[in-house]
Amino acid sequence: MSGGVMEVFRVFDLTGVFTNAVLGGVIARQEKLDPIGFAVLAVLSGLGGGLIRDVLLQHGPPIALTDYAYLLTAIAGAAISYAVRVRGRVWERVWPVVDALALGTWAAAGAQKTLALGLGWPAAILLGTVTAVGGGAVRDVVLRRVPGILGGNTLYATCAILASGVLVLLSHLGYPTVGLVASTVVGAGLCLLARWRGWILPSADAWSPTRMVPASYRERLRRRTRRSRRAPDRPRSEEE
Repeated sequence: MSGGVMEVFRVFDLTGVFTNAVLGGVIARQEKLDPIGFAVLAVLSGLGGGLIRDVLLQHGPPIALTDYAYLLTAIAGAAISYAVRVRGRVWERVWPVVDALALGTWAAAGAQKTLALGLGWPAAILLGTVTAVGGGAVRDVVLRRVPGILGGNTLYATCAILASGVLVLLSHLGYPTVGLVASTVVGAGLCLLARWRGWILPSADAWSPTRMVPASYRERLRRRTRRSRRAPDRPRSEEE
C-alpha cells in the first residue's frame, strides 16, 4: 500500500475528526453545556467510533491515544465551536460533504484494520460500520437521545455497511489499495446521494397492508363497500 494513499487517508481521517468534533461542539452549545461538556461531546463525536473499534480489536492502545494528532484535533474542534458560534450557509454546505467523506474513510479504515489482524469478513464489516457511526451513536446516548442511526434519518449506517463490504470484497480479490479508495467513494457518494434524494429505510409500519395499498384504491374500495351495504335486497322472481 503506497505511502501517498495512506497520507491522503490520514488527511481525510483528521478532517473528519475535526469536523465531527465541531459538530459535537455545536450540539453542546444547543444543550447549554460548559467547556468540559464541549470537550466530551467533541471527543465522542470525532474519536468515539475508532476508540470502540480499537478496544474491541484488543491489539494495543487505541490509535487516538498513541497518535496525539487525533486527540489534539478533536480538542481544537471543541475549542473553536466553544469560542465561535458555528452556523450559517457555509457550514450547512460544507459539513455534509466532509461528514460523508469521513464516513467513507472511517468505514474503509475500520474494515481494513480488522482484516489486517486476521479476522474474517463479518467482523470487518461490523467494525468498519462501528468506526464510521459509533461516535455519533455514543454521543446521542450520552445526551439521552435515540441514536440517529436507528431510524428516521437519511441513509447513514447503511452507507457504512456497504462501504465496508466494498473494502472486504476488493481486498479478497487482491486489491486492498483500490479497495480503500473505492470504499471511501461508495460510502461518501451514497451518503450524499441519500441526503439529496431523501432516502430513508422504511419503518415496520410501512410494510402493513393498509400502507402498501394505494390510498386512492382503498378509498374506491370503501365506497364500493358502502354502496353494496345500502343497496336494497333484490326481489325474488315469481318462479321462486
